[in-house]
Amino acid sequence: MDFHPTEEQAAAAGLAARIFHDLATHERLAAAGTGSDAELWKALTASGLIAAVQDVGLLGLVLLLEEQGRTTAQVPYAATCVYGVLPLAAHGSPEQRARLLPELESGEAVATGAFPARGRITEQDGRLTGTAPAVPWLREATHVLVPDAERALWLVRTDAPGVRTSPVETTAPWSAGRLTLTGAEAERIGGAEAYDEVLAAARTAFAGLQAGVCAGSLARAVEYTSTREQFGRPLSTNQGVMLRAADAYMDTEAIRVTAYEAAWRIDEGLPAREHALTAAWWASEAGKRVVHAGQHLHGGMGADLDHPVHRHFLWGRQLDAYLGCGSELLAELGASIAEGERA
Repeated sequence: MDFHPTEEQAAAAGLAARIFHDLATHERLAAAGTGSDAELWKALTASGLIAAVQDVGLLGLVLLLEEQGRTTAQVPYAATCVYGVLPLAAHGSPEQRARLLPELESGEAVATGAFPARGRITEQDGRLTGTAPAVPWLREATHVLVPDAERALWLVRTDAPGVRTSPVETTAPWSAGRLTLTGAEAERIGGAEAYDEVLAAARTAFAGLQAGVCAGSLARAVEYTSTREQFGRPLSTNQGVMLRAADAYMDTEAIRVTAYEAAWRIDEGLPAREHALTAAWWASEAGKRVVHAGQHLHGGMGADLDHPVHRHFLWGRQLDAYLGCGSELLAELGASIAEGERA
């Protein structure tokens, strides 16, 4: 395996880092509220970073999402890529790709997904009925990738008849909403294998996002404890602070390396379901520890809801449970391993 980024991947990650650093400032994030930053979204699409995902692969996307996570940039980048661009590129028909990919790559269309499948949505004659209680970025989306009870994938337009969306507030400000479908028209995406492949890619991508969220939280904690003095010396010189930060660093690296491995295997066409589950488990369990440490190392400042580190805490806790919490992922991983041994 080779985790070294290609020249294209490194260039895309560097460009993303500059855009997110320049535009995803604390002031702009606070002004965005729960919605996306339109200027930042426009800058991302104009730079070609959505269209580039097909060229840099899932590993490249993980690198890009790390940069988003470091700043908690308020745009539906991950959702549009993993529930729109990549599924259509891999499983869409030639007609679907020609019709839908240009809209997504230009930013004119925004995609999200009602994942994971919970058996709440049924299909009959190409029409969907049911609800998805909390879909991230639904209030921004023009298209939703919806798995039905049989795990077939369907693409639904949010402005289609029989589709209703209503706001839902989650831990992280991701413009989430409740999706209600009543005989809504939908178009099929891919075959029987599409759901598992999209879910594995999504879990891997959001693990990369979590790695960035944790890295950003830790960086803020290091800066704060290095400048904040207590009893005449920086907080960072206290052994307890150093140990807590070191544990957070090791957890962040574990999330990163497992996400890289899963993404690399998917890009290479190798079996990766268990690797994606492993990355998602680390993102859930370790991510939770890291963002808690980030807040605790800020002392009383960490309790300030307006402090930048609190955004990392909110994102980390949302990603902790998104696409499966730690115990759920571990149970699924154990079942997958047992199934492989029986085969």
